Amino acid sequence: MELQTLYNEYLNIKFKRGLPPVRTKPFEYGLYEDDSAGLFLTDHPEETFTNWMSELIPRDPHYISAPDWQPVLADVFQQMDIYDEQVLYYLLFTLNTTLSINSHNAYSTMNDFMKSYSFLQLSHLSEITRLNEEQKHQVRDFFFFYYLYAHPVNEETLYACSFDSQNLVHTKTDISLERYFTAFHDHYSTNMNKYSGQITIAPHDIQVCKHLTLEILRCIEGKSAKLNMPEEEGLEAMLRLINDVDQMLHMNDDNKTALFEIMKDFLTEARSTPYRDHCFKTLLQNYVSYILFFRFDEIHALVDYFEVNSEWCRTIINKIFMDTVFIDRIMRQQRIDITAYPNVTQFFEDEAKRIYL
Repeated sequence: MELQTLYNEYLNIKFKRGLPPVRTKPFEYGLYEDDSAGLFLTDHPEETFTNWMSELIPRDPHYISAPDWQPVLADVFQQMDIYDEQVLYYLLFTLNTTLSINSHNAYSTMNDFMKSYSFLQLSHLSEITRLNEEQKHQVRDFFFFYYLYAHPVNEETLYACSFDSQNLVHTKTDISLERYFTAFHDHYSTNMNKYSGQITIAPHDIQVCKHLTLEILRCIEGKSAKLNMPEEEGLEAMLRLINDVDQMLHMNDDNKTALFEIMKDFLTEARSTPYRDHCFKTLLQNYVSYILFFRFDEIHALVDYFEVNSEWCRTIINKIFMDTVFIDRIMRQQRIDITAYPNVTQFFEDEAKRIYL
């Protein structure tokens, strides 16, 4: 089972695309009454990929004045303490929820989009050629921050990791996540007698979970083939730009009108589905993440094109500024005063005015 196949099924269920289920064994999605879905082990329909290790969560040392135990893998990672162990467990849990489908309120909807969006973009970065290495490092750190931030994780976990080349490492101990996650799964699959009361799946199932965890990690690290959003009739041009960031950057540099016309074509199409809306949202955030991130004044060209139709311009500007907090962070990092862009702020709706003005 390829990660791309599982990712396609994730999008199919999440956005109710109505496509026939595909073979994703040794995993399969199971639906809940609230429209959320769990990724279950096919051979253990009572257990999910996310929750198989729920009983293995480390004891929290923060609530004990003098904790007196050692990490489970202390013999393997002598440089790790019980605080590090807890952070590494949270990181593992965060990765394993990447393909979960949850019900949402207004706040969690934004977080869910930012996490899934950042995951997709992290998978694309190694294949982008129109950004130099420094630019790719900047956006990679940006996406990984929001992948964790939007989970959400606590502050200690949020800043616990860094990239060493294409390897994610726990910064304090210099333990690579790949090595730790491998050792974690191997330990529990080879010591089942000791943990039989905490683990309900078989050793080979733990190895299956390890394989998927490592596939997700390698995707984040940019070591595997990029993920693509699946095609849909009427979205061909938009999905070409989403799945090939180089093409979007080339189009923006050589023919901005063509890029804006793809956005306009979506706005003129009356038909709306959750997947179509998600694709448009993704394209606009790509415009933020790869263009405005480095050249914020490009927003003038966007407004100049769309201001002939104030409804279209208002829709695009408010989606750019309100669907995620990406642009807010970009402006703060670059010390951009949005009030210096009245041609943009004139299209702000009330909530955007409240936040940005």
